[in-house]
Amino acid sequence: MTTDSAPAPRSPLALLHAIAADIKLSHTVFALPFALLAMFLAAAGVDRLPSAAEWALILFCMVAARTFAMTFNRWADARLDADNPRTAGRALPAGRVTRPQMLVACLASAALLILGAAGFLLLNNPWPLLLSPAVLLVLALYSLTKRFTALCHLVLGVALGLSPLAAALAIEPAFLTRPDTWLLSGFVLGWVAGFDILYALADLEHDRQHNIFSIPARLGLTAALWLSRTLHLTAAALLVILAATAIHLGAFFALASGIALALLITEHAIVARSHTKHLDVAFFTLNGIISLILGAAGIVDVLMY
Repeated sequence: MTTDSAPAPRSPLALLHAIAADIKLSHTVFALPFALLAMFLAAAGVDRLPSAAEWALILFCMVAARTFAMTFNRWADARLDADNPRTAGRALPAGRVTRPQMLVACLASAALLILGAAGFLLLNNPWPLLLSPAVLLVLALYSLTKRFTALCHLVLGVALGLSPLAAALAIEPAFLTRPDTWLLSGFVLGWVAGFDILYALADLEHDRQHNIFSIPARLGLTAALWLSRTLHLTAAALLVILAATAIHLGAFFALASGIALALLITEHAIVARSHTKHLDVAFFTLNGIISLILGAAGIVDVLMY
């Protein structure tokens, strides 16, 4: 089936609904809590709370950034998705959205991200706008790198790991001279890269047949599992250091960190036993919980400091 073989939605509302359903906006949960935590940490570093305008702009930019990343991914991978039984039901291969429509959505979300970044000019901070093109480039890179390097999982980790750095920069650029946000960003990088390797297990055979450079396809199941474990061990170490050293993080974040580490162990136990059978539980449910509890607990600690 070609990507344009079935009729796309006729009304703009139906088209937006089809795109939103396809890119799963709910999965913003993987990065958003860490951006919000970094926002609170950066504001606390100068003895204040984030303003309503800062809240609104960061939420707006986060949604726009993820929408850009996912619509670009769907547009770039349309033909690969059509050949993969797991992804053939997505909006483009199934014909619910055309490639030009997805490209328009991608460009529109990029423009919205730049617009949101420009909003920080009103708060006397030019850095978000100046760096927004670089952020867009990194967000698009993952969909391209998996065509030529197995490091694509790390690229995705970098893309999501930018979220706490970008949020802290938007609130208080000087906060980036402190280790807190870098430790948080490093945790996100290792955590995301590790679970993306696990998620790629579902497409192992497809990726081998289509010359996709995922770690499972290139190195095999056993090596992929051990590399994922290594990345998650590294992420766990950074999380423990953050919990132990960050001035504004206390008992709640320490408890949440312990729970997060237990969930990571559970995730690997599930995948080791059943490989791809319960991948949705290991990937979406457990990682979503990890993100939410760490972000919420950290913000509570900052508010109680």
